[in-house]
Amino acid sequence: MGRRAIRVAAGEMAILGMLWTEGPLTIREAHEEFAAYGKPVSYPTMQTRLNRLAEKGLVIRSEDRPARYRAAVSRDQVTVGHLRELVAKIGRGDVVPLVARLLSEQTLTAEQIARLKELLAQAQQRSEAARNQRRKP
Repeated sequence: MGRRAIRVAAGEMAILGMLWTEGPLTIREAHEEFAAYGKPVSYPTMQTRLNRLAEKGLVIRSEDRPARYRAAVSRDQVTVGHLRELVAKIGRGDVVPLVARLLSEQTLTAEQIARLKELLAQAQQRSEAARNQRRKP
């Protein structure tokens, strides 16, 4: 799949999260591992969910026997889709209140604070570049 933003349901997100962390898994392995990532499900349910994700193009099923399933989309692709919706619905297009709320709920390490400062500096550079582009005749 391309680099477009993707929205997935909570159950699909749990399975994708497992595949991003664990790597390719057989149905049996996925069934055994899934309790750590979501509500435990029966073996046939896991099989159905993995096959549906494959039909949607979110998961790739290998030709091996037993087949192994791996995520076909990146965590970033899925995250962007959810964050865009969150900013639009809750922040009404303004990211600042959402970030402020997240920061008020977390205790950050010095490394995390440094990384956030880097991200803010990059955002400022992009904003200034965009402003300069708009000014050009």
